[in-house]
Amino acid sequence: MSPPLPNLETFPPLRAWQRKALVEYLRRRSPDFMAVATPGAGKTTFALRIAAELLADGTVEAVTVVCPTEHLKTQWASAAARVGIQLDPSFRNADVHSSRDFHGAVLTYAQVGMAPAVHRRRTMTRSTMVILDEIHHAGDSRTWGDGVKSAFEEAERRLMLTGTPFRSDDNPIPFVTYERGENGLQRSRSDSVYGYSDALREGVVRPVIFLAYSGETRWRTSAGDELAARLGEPMTKDLVAQAWRTALDHRGDWMPQVLRAADARLSRLREHGMTDAGGLVIASDQQTARAYAKLLGEIAGQPAVVVLSDDQGASSRIASFALSEERWMVAVRMVSEGVDIPRLAVGVYATSASTPLYFAQAIGRFVRARRTGETATVFLPSVPHLLGLASDMEAERDHILGAPKDPDGLDDDLLERAQRAEDAEGDLEKRFEALSATAELDQVIYDGASFGTGARTGTPEEEEYLGLPGLLTPDQVSVLLNQRQSKQIAAQKRQKAAEPVPAQREPVVTLSAGERRNSLRRQLNTLVAAHHHRTNLPHGKIHAELRRLCGGPPSAQATIEQLEERIATIQTL
Repeated sequence: MSPPLPNLETFPPLRAWQRKALVEYLRRRSPDFMAVATPGAGKTTFALRIAAELLADGTVEAVTVVCPTEHLKTQWASAAARVGIQLDPSFRNADVHSSRDFHGAVLTYAQVGMAPAVHRRRTMTRSTMVILDEIHHAGDSRTWGDGVKSAFEEAERRLMLTGTPFRSDDNPIPFVTYERGENGLQRSRSDSVYGYSDALREGVVRPVIFLAYSGETRWRTSAGDELAARLGEPMTKDLVAQAWRTALDHRGDWMPQVLRAADARLSRLREHGMTDAGGLVIASDQQTARAYAKLLGEIAGQPAVVVLSDDQGASSRIASFALSEERWMVAVRMVSEGVDIPRLAVGVYATSASTPLYFAQAIGRFVRARRTGETATVFLPSVPHLLGLASDMEAERDHILGAPKDPDGLDDDLLERAQRAEDAEGDLEKRFEALSATAELDQVIYDGASFGTGARTGTPEEEEYLGLPGLLTPDQVSVLLNQRQSKQIAAQKRQKAAEPVPAQREPVVTLSAGERRNSLRRQLNTLVAAHHHRTNLPHGKIHAELRRLCGGPPSAQATIEQLEERIATIQTL
């Protein structure tokens, strides 16, 4: 016997963007519809409302949901059941047909790719709506893409959902429409777009404050040479990869110092309004994840939950953590996308993955708002490429086929090689040995702008930023960050004025490139703040206008020459 149809009158109320997109969908009634919405905006609720509408009016008889992971299958089935749509999360390819006890089934892209003919028969047996969650995953491999296309090309309706409608490769995404632009490149087209900036303005998601940590790193190469570099300084990609890996080594001081700062931030949030706030550390590999969890246990005084994708019970541990008040979870990739843990408010980006897609998915775990004023804080290494991604949080991207790769972006393959585990006996590919690393707060990034003048860990200057209130509106975040920065600059001036005047003229001290860049960044931020007070324009818009006029990346990633040009430009505005 078939289950009863969902009751639309008992469906939860929709947000403004969901209502607008639903009206557009029902007006067009086209077979394919692609909705892009920032993580945390409510794509699942929107999709289930459309499914309920189509089931209720007889347009379709069945619903199939395809998602990236096994854990999300259970999450989708639970969400659907709450609105009266019964989906089977345990359907196996060997079952061939869906049970009549359900309106349909939840599958993974891998499951469809393994047996597309099974799902093609299911789709043709009953008129079916297919919800393709995080549709960009259908381009992960040719097998998956071809399988999804073959399985569902006969579906009555296809609804594509994604929070990140772009890929780092040229694999086309099935059922997505591409339009050729003036430059000859094909760009993906969305039917409904609800970006992070829209959601932030309407209070649907939290503002994210990025705390970037630099520091001195030392390592030994396979040739026996010892090298040292300051994380965040301009250098070759090879050196960036080595310095980055050295910083993330759990045996150095960088990670313990950053984890200690992150735990202090978590305590601050719990003490001031977010009593159940949780933290997530995203690690590069399983061995490192366990090591980070051990460090967190010593720092926080309670064990951290470790979630590894190939461990049995990983999904249940995620669900248990989401409902608990435990402080920390450490994961590799299991929690990178789609997993709903709204109480996550502090993150540590301790992985070498650097693609815009992965970064956006990871940060999406922390933006889900529950009530007005909640903020999220993410700690990350002061690596120019990551700083650029953090500054461009609000940028909207499409999937472009044939676009040249970003020459300034880091090579994830290179970083993966640098991160490769080495066996106990050593091998010919051993690249280096991490010797030491220390952490120092380099800058704070918010709304595309950079704040702060740097601070050593454990100092009152660092505490000024770790102690930001946990309940703030986006405008209040900007005001407080400006106040903190002004206070730092004023304190530095007082300290300099209080220093005794030397009897003899001291030789001029030549600033390092990093010190000069920090000085220019402080000067630019001061001028931007002054321009803000004159014009009442948001800091982010002023920085964006300077980038438009002068070119180049966000100020956190800009070169000395680019900062000097922007300083000269804003002085003429």
